[in-house]
This record gives sequence, C-alpha cells and structure tokens, in this order.
Amino acid sequence: MRAQPRKRRAVAALSAALMFALAVTGCSAERQVDLGASPQEDVALADGSIEQLQDAVSNAIRATGSSGAIVGVWVPWAGSWVAGMGTQGPGDDAEVTADMQFPAGRIARAMTCDVLYAAAAEGKVKLDDAVTTWVASVPALTDITLEQLCDGTSGIGAYGPHLTPLFLANPSRTWTPRELASFGLGEPRTTEPGAAYRDSDAGYVLLGLALERALGMSAAELIDEYVAGPLDLESTRLGAPASESVLQGLFARPAKGGKRDCVDPVIATDVSPSVGYTDSGVSSDIDDLGRYARALATGALQPENDDRFSDPLPATASAPSWYTTAGGAVLAGSLIGQFGTAPGYTSAAFSDPETGLTIAVVLNNSSGGAGFGAYLAWELAAIASKVPASEGKTAPEAGLPWTAEQYHTAISNAAVCAAPPE
Repeated sequence: MRAQPRKRRAVAALSAALMFALAVTGCSAERQVDLGASPQEDVALADGSIEQLQDAVSNAIRATGSSGAIVGVWVPWAGSWVAGMGTQGPGDDAEVTADMQFPAGRIARAMTCDVLYAAAAEGKVKLDDAVTTWVASVPALTDITLEQLCDGTSGIGAYGPHLTPLFLANPSRTWTPRELASFGLGEPRTTEPGAAYRDSDAGYVLLGLALERALGMSAAELIDEYVAGPLDLESTRLGAPASESVLQGLFARPAKGGKRDCVDPVIATDVSPSVGYTDSGVSSDIDDLGRYARALATGALQPENDDRFSDPLPATASAPSWYTTAGGAVLAGSLIGQFGTAPGYTSAAFSDPETGLTIAVVLNNSSGGAGFGAYLAWELAAIASKVPASEGKTAPEAGLPWTAEQYHTAISNAAVCAAPPE
C-alpha cells in the first residue's frame, strides 16, 4: 500500500512541455505560459466529421435529459469545431451559443492541485505537510498530507450525496467550506491514507482551505494568480460566471420506474457556487476549458521535475488498466483531464499531451451523473482521433483503447429519462 508520500521522480515528457517566461511589471513578476501545443489548423473540421460529432452530442443530450450542450473539439492536424447545440430548456426557444459561460465542475480539482504544486515549488508549503499544519479545525487528520488530498487518496468521504438535495431546495444559501467538509469527514474512512483513490469532494475543499491559509489569499485569488492569469483564461474564475450570457442548468426529478422527469426539470442555474468551492466551484466557457485541458495535459503550469502524474492509481476497483487518476486529474488512455458535475451541469475536458487533440463538453443537466461527461468526451475523442489530416499535415496514429461506438452505446443504454406522459 502507498501509505507514505510517493518519491519525487522527474517526468521528462511533461517537463519538456514547460516553458516559463517572466515579464516584470512594476514590482511584480507575471508568468507567461507557453502550452507547448501542436500548431492548430485554423480551419473548421470537414462537414462529415462535424456530422459525426453532432450525432454523438445529440445522443448525449437525449440520454441525459439535457436541452442543450456546448462542445469544443480541437484537432491540430485537421481543424476545430466549437458550437452550442439545443436550447436553454424544454420548450424554450432561446438557443444555446458557444460563448455562454457555465460551472465547470471538477476541473476545479485539477486547478487547486496546480496551486498546490506551484506553492510547493515556491517553498510556501510542502507536499507532505499534514493537513493539520494549515487547517487547525481537523485534529483527526494528522496522518493525511496535502499531496494525498490532491491525489484523492486521503480516504475521506464525500459531502455531495448528503447535500445535493439541499443545494437544489435552497439555491441561494451560501455554504462555508468547513460546513461542506464536515459532511465528508463524518463518513467512516474506507482505506488508509495513500492506499487507494476515493472520490472525495471534501478532500479538495480541505485542500483549498489549507492553501488559503498557507498563501494568505482567498481561493478565488489563488485560482486567478496561479491558473487563470498565467494561461490567459479571461472567462475562468472561482465563483459565479461573470457574463450575463450563461447556460441554463437543469436537474430532472426522480420519476416512476427509477427514471427521471426530463419534461419538467428543476432550474438549477442559480445554485450558489459556494457549494463547490475548490472541488467544483469554478466557472468558465468552452474556449477557456479547452485551453486549460491542453495546459493540464502538457504540464504547462507544472514546476520543473515534478512527478504529479507519474504514479497513478486505478480510478475504481474494477477500472480498466487505462483508466487511472493522480494529481487531481483523470488519465484515460493517452488523454489527461477531468470530468464531473455541478448542480445543473455535467462537464468534461481532456487533451492528449503528444498530439494536442483536445475535447471540452458541457451538458445542461446533472441528474444523470458525472459518467455521462466522460463518456461523451471519450466518444468525441475517438471520432476526432480518426479525422484525416489537412493537406500538408500528418495525422498521428489513433491509439485510444476504446471506440466511438462503444461509448455511444454506453450513453444510450444509460439514458435516464422516463417516457413523457401521454
């Protein structure tokens, strides 16, 4: 078992992608980050490829009870497709557009770990600091480190299953991070620290609290200083979307037969972003989400010689060998990214560090669960990986360990909506 913090090992493939430049403004230094990405063809994907991608998204919209989606697919050797599909709600004529902002779900986990690794490189924290070094109100966690919170190996439980009904019933209520974490801490630990991955939103909330204390800044300021600023993510912030153009979020109530009432869903757009904090409280738009996924995959924000993704663990007890997790991210085949839900939204973003293939998606219904975001992203990636190269370009060999058909079928078979009443 990995009960002790793992040893630091250099990862050459990721470190090679890191390029920092310092631009001095007044008395401060601002990092300018190069993503190290493959040059992107500045053209639209071919109509045939777009039709395949649209069919995949339409299938996911139906299966999840969503009314709309926003999608970005970037294929460096062939072009891109960025689009809004559907409408803002059932029976709503307002079309979804690609520039709308939305809660981006668990991508906040990866961003919070970006802050941790940068702060460790600056000597402001140590990865093996006990949680109690920085969060004094959790004396029982002396055996858990900041790195284990980032990796999801603390053994701490989750608050989402307990509190989501309350989030939807009282959307305007502001929740404190300690309130949220207490519900996860109230669950019994299932493993020793460092031994196995356990999905714990409470763990990432505690990590955010620790980093606030250690660096003397709010979590929102940390995300801006260490992630959004360096990557020029103008629409990305911890908190509610800054734009008035926001994708409406939905949640379908349980119906008879174990299905969901997708005809008359709860509007979840106004649920307070405090319910996610540094676990899932970041808002963004599709272009920023794709750009961040690319940076995460290439290690653009990672300090030199770190090994954040070098020793991943199975994402579930029965996960295939290609599906692992480490450093606040999910590793799926050659892709690195994250997926999950925020009340009203299901999202995912993945990128291949070698080819630059990048997928970002959001569906405006969260009642089907986080898996739909991953399944759709992986289906789109399988389609995009086989897109022919533009003239003068060379397409890389497709190497994903799944097919588009596999996840198209999985999404269809997992459809959550009950048949509408006659």
